[in-house]
Amino acid sequence: MTEKRKVSYSMIKTEQRNPKTMHIDKASTAEMLEMIQNENLNAVYAVKDALSAVEKACDAIVDGMEQGGRLIYIGAGTSGRLGVLDASECPPTFGVADDKVIGIIAGGDKCLRYASENAEDMGEAGVMDLSAYHPDEKDVVVGISVAGEADYVVKALEFAKKSGSITVGLTSNADSALAKKSDIAIVTDTGAEVITGSTRMKAGTAQKMVLNMLSTVAMIQMGYVYENLMINLKPVNKKLMDRTIRIVQDILNCDIETAETLLKNNDWNIRKAIECRKIPNKGA
Repeated sequence: MTEKRKVSYSMIKTEQRNPKTMHIDKASTAEMLEMIQNENLNAVYAVKDALSAVEKACDAIVDGMEQGGRLIYIGAGTSGRLGVLDASECPPTFGVADDKVIGIIAGGDKCLRYASENAEDMGEAGVMDLSAYHPDEKDVVVGISVAGEADYVVKALEFAKKSGSITVGLTSNADSALAKKSDIAIVTDTGAEVITGSTRMKAGTAQKMVLNMLSTVAMIQMGYVYENLMINLKPVNKKLMDRTIRIVQDILNCDIETAETLLKNNDWNIRKAIECRKIPNKGA
């Protein structure tokens, strides 16, 4: 069992050594930075190559949300943190309910700050954590794992599929269990890392880009964005209040004073301030 595990992981690209950075420890600062940036570009190319799968996932998310479903991320380590990050930023950005986009990380919220590397091997915990949200056929569950072999994520997705949810696997390894067991496999093939196995680097960067796409495209299609403006923005601080005023100015082509007055008279609700007839009600 142990030997088989070692062999399987030796075949995973993200665990192999990168020949382009073999001597990075002897490089100058400028040379190190150039090596890292050259590898960062691979993350961009990898996401581009995966866009057709990302498109399928986006469409599935929108279909589910239109029926009242949710987007649920579940991951371990860096992957889990990125999922929680994306989920936590949806309510202030799009004004969506807190329970519409959910992020779950192996080991619980304390692992957002403190690493717990063994948590990814706890498959039963993945099932238990996901089951607390009672996934059903309206939900899309996105499992996030660079290697695609984290039991916490794989077992959770197996449970999600049994519950009727559409499952999406976001991984950097096409032959992984996560890719094979997902309804939609998003494979961002970023290759070997600058520092061997440190997938918080370009593999994590690719995951962040994909997660941005999944939530942003879904929110746009659900009507939470007008043109390219965040019309459901929650102005909870000075910066966001200023942005809210600018949004009303842009849409109504009015001065600051008029925009601010309209917002104050409408509880700082952009939709109400500019009159609902000017913007589709979808997403309100």
